[in-house]
Amino acid sequence: MGFKLGIVGLPNVGKSTLFNALIQTAKAEVANYPFCTIEPNVGVVEVPDERPQIIAQREGAARVVPAVIEFVDIAGLVKNASKGEGLGNQFLAHIREVDAIALVLRCFEDEDIAHVEGTVDPVRDAEIVELELIAKDLETVEKRLARVDKPARSGDKAARKEVEHLKALRTILEAAEPIRKHTEELSSETLDYAEKVLFLLTLKPVLYIANIGESDLPEGKANLKTLKKKAEEEAIPLVCVCAELEAQLAELSQEEQIEMLAAYGLKESGLTKVIREGYRLLDLVTFFTVNEKEARAWTVPQGTPVVKAAGKIHSDMERGFIAAEVINFKDYLEVTSLSEARQKGRLRLEGRDYLIQDGDIVYIRFKA
Repeated sequence: MGFKLGIVGLPNVGKSTLFNALIQTAKAEVANYPFCTIEPNVGVVEVPDERPQIIAQREGAARVVPAVIEFVDIAGLVKNASKGEGLGNQFLAHIREVDAIALVLRCFEDEDIAHVEGTVDPVRDAEIVELELIAKDLETVEKRLARVDKPARSGDKAARKEVEHLKALRTILEAAEPIRKHTEELSSETLDYAEKVLFLLTLKPVLYIANIGESDLPEGKANLKTLKKKAEEEAIPLVCVCAELEAQLAELSQEEQIEMLAAYGLKESGLTKVIREGYRLLDLVTFFTVNEKEARAWTVPQGTPVVKAAGKIHSDMERGFIAAEVINFKDYLEVTSLSEARQKGRLRLEGRDYLIQDGDIVYIRFKA
């Protein structure tokens, strides 16, 4: 699997309530005080997708194995966390381990739940978290620069190249800008260095989750409009969720969930949208394999060659790869089964460099 979406935010914004509903367990303690979550909680969540069930029914597979994403509930950040406030660097280190950040922002009013900043302002809260991540990245860059500056001045070519990368990154961070907003102007070598050597936090893609109150459904209040404007300006996906409602839904049957959502004028749960957007944010695609035992959904990054996708199924398939029989799910719906697709010549034969497309049903030919 290996794809992690970190749930991040200030204390008391509803992160743990959201996480609990997300994985439909009570793993994360929920309490009305800062730093309720100390160690990150981890949950594996199915990606909503009816395609593997359809494939299983048509092909007579005994079971369905869906695609999944790992969600990590990270303890609340506070202003000056990068300087050690709250639990500071411990939290920032946990963020470093995820592939993308889901930033939960409080948009609901509740006098019984204290806000660490005193008032509800999701735009301000988003900026606080962003600035803490920027400050931590700047610290990382400056520490590395101090380490390689002397050998660079002594003529070390590798150190000189590092200094070039570090100065380009430092210029952006000193302007209080996240690295992800400047990927087009930075070289691929610098971006690769920022990701794989420095593990910079502000290079990670971000998703906003607006936590609204039940009385605000389905549209939210004025503070949500300002957050939407910020998200649009910065091209950040935004999902509206009522964490309290999602917690209630998690306790109901599927039929009861549909009825409750309809009562609030909603067609699907907020968590379904969060999972879908998280999957999209990580730029992932799903392909399928099927036999009599199971129909399985596999997750790979966009642009993955089929030979590498074969290796995800089994290393022997990658080593002994010959070719792949492929049909996309959309084309599959035009026939009754893979057997019919094969008879009608609808299965394509693809070589090792073919790039997996979302919805591909794949059969790997390989030699052991």
